Amino acid sequence: MVAQELSVTDWETRRTLSEDILQHVPPTPVLWCSDEAHFHLSGTVNKQHFRYWAENNPHDLHQRPLDNPRVTVWCDVSRLGAVRPYFFEEGGETVTVASNRYCEMLENFLRPRLEEFDDSEDVWFQQDVATAHTARRSLGILREIFPSRLVSLRGDIEWPARSPDLTPCDFCLWGYLKVEVYKHRPQTLKALKDAIREEGAAIPPEMTNTVIENFRERLRQCITNNGRHLSDVIFKT
Repeated sequence: MVAQELSVTDWETRRTLSEDILQHVPPTPVLWCSDEAHFHLSGTVNKQHFRYWAENNPHDLHQRPLDNPRVTVWCDVSRLGAVRPYFFEEGGETVTVASNRYCEMLENFLRPRLEEFDDSEDVWFQQDVATAHTARRSLGILREIFPSRLVSLRGDIEWPARSPDLTPCDFCLWGYLKVEVYKHRPQTLKALKDAIREEGAAIPPEMTNTVIENFRERLRQCITNNGRHLSDVIFKT
């Protein structure tokens, strides 16, 4: 995983975030952690533009064809399991994650999917600082679904920028899915999406519970590191 360098201000923000979650979000409530990623037919996973996952040495050069079809996937993970993946597309074509499309996903996909999980505890939601996530309408919908329990830029607990090492989807889920999905060697976008759905549904709750436990341990490490990135993050030079 490659991440952007942090400033001194970032250190303080990340340390504060870690302290706030550990203090205000006890281990027992459900915390849904969300994110998007690009899955390419070429067999690589590209999240944003500055980090990637690989089974081999991440310092090796990875080349992709210029015409490289991909799908953009959203997923959400908690100790209860993983929500089935959502693909941002229109008319069968992959589209960018604009705020209106993100809102449509929240209303028509996430809200009804959360009702499938029988849990009476308080439910929290975490997202990163992507523009589509933090648009006024997006935050309005999320505050309605998760009143006083939103971890986000301009949320009830502020999520910091440049923090893939703290995001469960980044430090675990996408890398795991990549390895499992590309075992299918998909040759078409349909096959790629089918593999993502199949492997996403196969993730056991025991694994996602461990991921969330690890998330809290990472927060403790972040505090110990005075807000600096954790040691398993590779910095772009």
